[in-house]
Parts: sequence; C-alpha cells; structure tokens
Amino acid sequence: MARDVLAVQAETETTPGDGGVGMLVKKKGTASARSWILIDTNVNETIMDIDKYAIMHRVQIHARDLRILDPLLSYPSTILGRERAIVLNLEHIKAIITAEEVLLRDPSDDNVIPVVEELRRRLPVANANQQDEAAEEDESPFEFRALEVFLEAICSFHAARTTELETDAYPALDELTSKISSRNLDRVRKLKSAMTRLTARVQKVRDELERLLDDDDDMADLYLSRKLSSASPVSDSGAASWFLGSPTIGSKISRASRASVMTVHGDENDVEELEMLLEAYFMQIDGTLNKLTSLREYIDDTEDYINIQLDNHRNQLIQLELFLSSGTVCMSVYSLVTGIFGMNIPYTWNDDHGYMFKWVVILSGGFSAVLFLLIVSYARLKGLVGS
Repeated sequence: MARDVLAVQAETETTPGDGGVGMLVKKKGTASARSWILIDTNVNETIMDIDKYAIMHRVQIHARDLRILDPLLSYPSTILGRERAIVLNLEHIKAIITAEEVLLRDPSDDNVIPVVEELRRRLPVANANQQDEAAEEDESPFEFRALEVFLEAICSFHAARTTELETDAYPALDELTSKISSRNLDRVRKLKSAMTRLTARVQKVRDELERLLDDDDDMADLYLSRKLSSASPVSDSGAASWFLGSPTIGSKISRASRASVMTVHGDENDVEELEMLLEAYFMQIDGTLNKLTSLREYIDDTEDYINIQLDNHRNQLIQLELFLSSGTVCMSVYSLVTGIFGMNIPYTWNDDHGYMFKWVVILSGGFSAVLFLLIVSYARLKGLVGS
C-alpha cells in the first residue's frame, strides 16, 4: 500500500513495487539534490523530492537539526534524539528515524543503496498475523531496528575500508624495508595519508557512540515508541477497538508501541536495551580503530627503521668524504714539495747532487702517508668515523 507524501515538489507517478507494494517514483527530469526515500512500518517505500520545511513539519525538528544532514556542510558523525525523531548523520548515511517511518537521504548513492536493501530485508512485515509473530520474536521498537541497520552499515563500511588498507599497507611497508626507493616512499606516504583520514572518521563514530553510552538521558531520548505510547491518551481497550476498526492503524500501533508497552508500565528511564545495542557496535568500531592504531604503530616502526638505515648511509658518506678530504690534504703537501723543486730557479746545491731527487720523493711520500694516518686516527678517536 502506497504511503501519502507531504510536500513532494517533483512530479511523481505510482508504480507497483516488489511484493505488490506501491511506490511513488519521480519522473525523469526531477532533481535528486534533495532526494529522500521513506520506509514506514509496513515497508511501504516512497521516493520523493521534498524541501526542508516539509521535512521539519513532518518529523517536527528544528532547522539546526536538519542542517546536520546537509552534505554541503561538514558535520561530524552525530546521533541526536528529539521529541519525535532521531536525527542521524553517519558520513554517507543521513537519516531521520521516527516511531513509524525512516527518511533516508540520497537513496541512489552507491554507498546508500546497500543500506536501503538492508532496511527492506530487516523491516518487512507482510500482514498483521506475521507482524504479531515477528513482534513476539523481536520486541525491539521500530526505531531501534532501523538504528541497528544504520550502525551495522557504518561499522561494516569502516571495517571493509580498514581491511583494504591493511591489505595494501603491510606489503608496501615490507617492500620499503627491503628496498628504499622514491617509488616505495611515495606509495607509503599515500597509504599513511589514507590511514590518517580513515582513523579520524572512525574516531568520530566511536566518540559519538561513547558519548551516548555515557549519558542515560541521551539514550532515553532515543526511545521514540516509549514516548509516543506514554503520551498517547488511548487505553489498552481503546487500542483493541482500534485494531478491530482499522487494521492499518492497528498495524502501526503494534509495530511502533507494542514492543515498548511493558517498558512504559515499568521504568521509563530504563535504557538497558539500547545500551546493549550501542555497546555491541561500540565494540565493533573500537576493534576497527584498534586495527588502525596497530597499523599506525607498524608504520611508525617502519619509519624508525628507515631513519636508522638512512642515518647509517649518511654516516658512511661522511666517512667517505672525510677519507677523501684527508687524502686530498696529504696529496697537496706532496704536490707542494714537487712544485717547489720543479720551479725554474737556479741554485748551486743541486749541482752534482742528482741522488737528492730520490730522497725528496721518498721523504715527501712518507710524510704524506703519516699525515693521512694521523688525521684518520684523530677522527676515530673523536668518534667522527666508525672503527
């Protein structure tokens, strides 16, 4: 059964969906910048273009809450509980959950399509009898089942991205340790940048779940069915007559409030069910963050190893430069003596003393060698070169 749409600005037409469920589908030429998909408790789907004022009127939230879902604004991952809605911004998953329906933004996005498929799989109820059986098996309110789908989607998304990054990073780091080259260094640099961005995104989701777990009042605000049931003036007998008179309304009340009737009559501040749900996905996202932390530590260890190798190479170059400089100084002394005796200056003590050339060459060479050894020994004594 198709659901009426408020303030649908694009021209639409009704087409049959899967299982005989009708849909309102946009015709060609409509803009998808503000495209939403609406899924209610009976899994009726509506794809529509709707402005922010209609959404604010429909779910009764403020404009500042709706801005959180604006893809043009950089808002961190947020889960807000309002009087009649949950505003959820988990990166590409931007949704508004009420006790009876889910509004999901940009359903045609590649990352959102699997989320829509999961909602179709997890929220379907074919008729009232199956609905009662499902309610007995799963007493979670509608908003919690939708919230679980979104949390599972974002946690699985980050886990998959982390696995892909680990698959690329560890071999690249091992290759870099075996061969230091510009190509390997640039590859590791890009992987480290991707890891830093992914870590920041995972950290934001973890921090938001931790914030909710630390505040019971915030978790209580997410119990929409409980608040709807406690605020409703309809008694149990009145509700029974509604079931007989209107199967549609009875279906809505059964799915939206039946799961929370026992809680309403009990402790309204009891958040154990939601706390267990959030803790499960908090542990999952925390495990993903731990994997990224381990990868960061491995990258840091690899950087330390590379720096040590580069320092060793640098020291070897310094030693080579020192040896070459020392040899140059010593040969300069030898060349000085050769230059002095090679000058065309007449002097008498060179007459009849031809054997002096041999001794000058021997003594000059010996002096240069001794000078070279003294310089190298002094450098090793001061620790300038290795032994």
